[in-house]
Amino acid sequence: MFTGIIQGQGEVRSLRRTGGECRICLRPLFTLPDIEDGESIAVNGACLSVEEHGTDTYTAYASNETLSRTTLGGLQTGHLVNLERALALGDRLGGHLVSGHVDCIATVREVRQAGQSLRCRIAFPAEFGVEVIPKGSVTLDGISLTVNDCGPDFLEVNIIPDTQKRTTMLHWRPGVSVNMETDLIGKYVRNLLRPWAAAASGDTAAPKAAGLNMDFLLRQGFL
Repeated sequence: MFTGIIQGQGEVRSLRRTGGECRICLRPLFTLPDIEDGESIAVNGACLSVEEHGTDTYTAYASNETLSRTTLGGLQTGHLVNLERALALGDRLGGHLVSGHVDCIATVREVRQAGQSLRCRIAFPAEFGVEVIPKGSVTLDGISLTVNDCGPDFLEVNIIPDTQKRTTMLHWRPGVSVNMETDLIGKYVRNLLRPWAAAASGDTAAPKAAGLNMDFLLRQGFL
């Protein structure tokens, strides 16, 4: 579990590709003490486990599933990435609850100045539009951000000066691909409500919502 508050950037030192898999050697460009084999560190928002580490580098394994669903498949030696260590119980939750499981690859459409902030418009597959709401939370390349505006297939966020300094977003330009994770709680609520939403739409093939119907609501005093 992560919080979307990037601790710093890391440099890709090497890539060892085997078939559709890859081992990524990373050098944190900030103090990241006491790395342990097996711990989770998010790389551009994708949760990866440390396989082995040295004095100033560590190696993480990325499966074919991870490479195909995130931008990590396009990494090259020398690229910079956002890094965040897994959240410890008792830590401050400065951003929002982030699983490190990327939902889709989104695309930067526009970056413009807004005072000292940068306003970015991001396009994403329309199937995820229901999980994005105004003033809700979204994770882009591991960065916890507040949605300023959104539509069925786009959102806009403000990037404050400190985030610009700490993350790779200063390299965002129109056409750049970024990893996107929608709000964790919203996804679970959507999934739990799916049977009722399908039934309300008249989908006869929809699974029945166990025990919840108009008669039940009437008997329980809700109607």
